Amino acid sequence: MSTGKRRVFDREFKLSAIEQLHGGASAAALCQELQISRGRLSQWCSDYRRHGPAGLRKAGRPRKTDAKLDRVAKTTDFETARERIGELERKIGQQQIELDFFRLALRRIGEARRPSDAPGVKASTL
Repeated sequence: MSTGKRRVFDREFKLSAIEQLHGGASAAALCQELQISRGRLSQWCSDYRRHGPAGLRKAGRPRKTDAKLDRVAKTTDFETARERIGELERKIGQQQIELDFFRLALRRIGEARRPSDAPGVKASTL
């Protein structure tokens, strides 16, 4: 039976639900106990995975301070991602240098080990 009022859940309530779920509680039983929909619990879990506890804010318009913190977090995430991309590109470059070195070494070894056509020498089966 619905009163027509929308329920508002605070961050602690949401965190508690997520902790119970991660602790092994059945999602269906938890939803029934807390009287929430499965979709709502799923959304909270998704928000928590993406943004951590900060993603579990109250519904409604964010305060100006929250919006500023979100912009700072996004900027930091973007800078961290750029640094990681640069690091991975350097690693790929180093691996390419190593691959080129080993290809050349294998070619030289192959040339040095060419079988002789002299009588009595077994032919290679490769």
